[in-house]
Amino acid sequence: MTINKALLALALGVALAACSNAEQANSSAEGAAEAAADAQAAANETTDPAVAETAQAAANDAAAAADAAADAAADASAAGTDAAAEQAADAADHAETAAEDAKDAAEEVKP
Repeated sequence: MTINKALLALALGVALAACSNAEQANSSAEGAAEAAADAQAAANETTDPAVAETAQAAANDAAAAADAAADAAADASAAGTDAAAEQAADAADHAETAAEDAKDAAEEVKP
């Protein structure tokens, strides 16, 4: 019985870790989507034609990063191993950071 309990605890631990990675990736995807929306709002508020193109390019970059974060979140949810889920969650985190950086760039050029 002790071996069965140990195996069950191990299986539950692996499932919990995979769930945690998927939750982390989903949170990153949500953050990236919010950053992309903020970047687009900043681009829309830009009235100076000289910087509007730059602001829109940053908003487009943020949207692409948000898409990448969403893809990574889906990969984390579907990952067959904890290592794969962790790698996908890390990719989602990096994409969220890229979206936030692009949002900051769009907001910096806004008058």
